[in-house]
Amino acid sequence: MIWFRNHKLNLLKNIMKRTSLTFVIFLMVLAGCTTTHQDVSATSTSETVLVTYRVQSGKEAEFEKLLKHGWEVYQQDHLVSANPHVVVKETENGNKAEYVEIFTWIKSPDHPPDDVKAVWQQEQSLCEARGGKTGIEIEEVERVK
Repeated sequence: MIWFRNHKLNLLKNIMKRTSLTFVIFLMVLAGCTTTHQDVSATSTSETVLVTYRVQSGKEAEFEKLLKHGWEVYQQDHLVSANPHVVVKETENGNKAEYVEIFTWIKSPDHPPDDVKAVWQQEQSLCEARGGKTGIEIEEVERVK
């Protein structure tokens, strides 16, 4: 009789543990589904761009610092979405650096603030035209989901 009661008690405890765990998982899923995320793809003023920078030889380290600083400026001014933000580097002809940056403007930067203009001027000074292309090229692209 005691064995049966202990077995029943242990069974009840296991059921409660599983139920509690299931309930906790349910709450976590529910919280994840109801958390608001900024979806810039839904706004009519957002713009995802692919920017190609043809950096002058010997200016790569300076440019990389400037690129990081520029991203911080854009974020401080609330101009860009945090994701996606991708920067890649390739080398042309063995020694010519070319950087590609992809990100989304929350709203088109048609009338940028002065701090953004200053970053753009500095970027321009570190880049050069190459192969019939300008030092900086900007293309609007579409995110694929």
